[in-house]
Amino acid sequence: MNFSSKPLSAGLYFVSTPIGSARDMTLRGLDILASADLIAAEDTRTARKLMEIHGVPLNGRKVVAFHDHSGEGAVARLVADMKDGKSVAYVSEAGTPLVADPGYELGRAAIAQDINVTAAPGASAVLAALTVSGLATDRFAFVGFLPASKKQRETEIAALRDVPFTLVFYESPKRVGKMLVNLRDVLGEAREAVVCRELTKKFEEVSRGSLGELADAFQDRTVKGEIVVLVGRAGAIEVADVDVNTALREAMNTMRMKDAATTVAGALGLPRRQVYQLALSLGDDE
Repeated sequence: MNFSSKPLSAGLYFVSTPIGSARDMTLRGLDILASADLIAAEDTRTARKLMEIHGVPLNGRKVVAFHDHSGEGAVARLVADMKDGKSVAYVSEAGTPLVADPGYELGRAAIAQDINVTAAPGASAVLAALTVSGLATDRFAFVGFLPASKKQRETEIAALRDVPFTLVFYESPKRVGKMLVNLRDVLGEAREAVVCRELTKKFEEVSRGSLGELADAFQDRTVKGEIVVLVGRAGAIEVADVDVNTALREAMNTMRMKDAATTVAGALGLPRRQVYQLALSLGDDE
């Protein structure tokens, strides 16, 4: 395959890489990998393998590691290379850099030094999942990974209850069953949802249904691969005052008042401020 021999100007080039099928690599991304003076990668082995698959020669160029555990020294060295006139291509292990992947600190440091920063767009698990989900895509919120602890997860989910966007999460295959139960318990079992597994790969699977159905389907299932979970946007529901009071009393048995109000507001689709005022009145009564 012939690559562009046009030299790159000094700067930082964020290059998206395939999330599964190696054939999803863009031609422009390959041109940049073939022409950059230096290649920085979240996983150098993955980057070298991708270049080998597509016949991109290194010709003595370095492939250096840059990941979440790289310190300020690694950022400073790459910025210094760019200030010296070098072009640096950055690739995360898969998908688009910075989207639940490293690259943010490097991008900020380059911008602070007036270094040109550009992107070669391509594969993204977020966009691929939205495309096949069947959920509304005109407005969406990418949440990324939720906290590992059940209490923190439920509190964060509750805060998202009234967001009028399709919600997009990443999740570990080991935790997806518990996560779906948390989503069902906080957002309600009728909410539309989709679980995408191994997108663009051989065993790609898209499971659609309500949160109740999906929580049951994944509860006792052993899951492998990369997971994206999507939840449909919030809808208005009517809730009786007695239901709010009951839910608050139950939540306040195990949570601080503030957390209980957040969780109940999210689960019932009510304004948090309104539920918190109810919680205060219940506390005074008791």
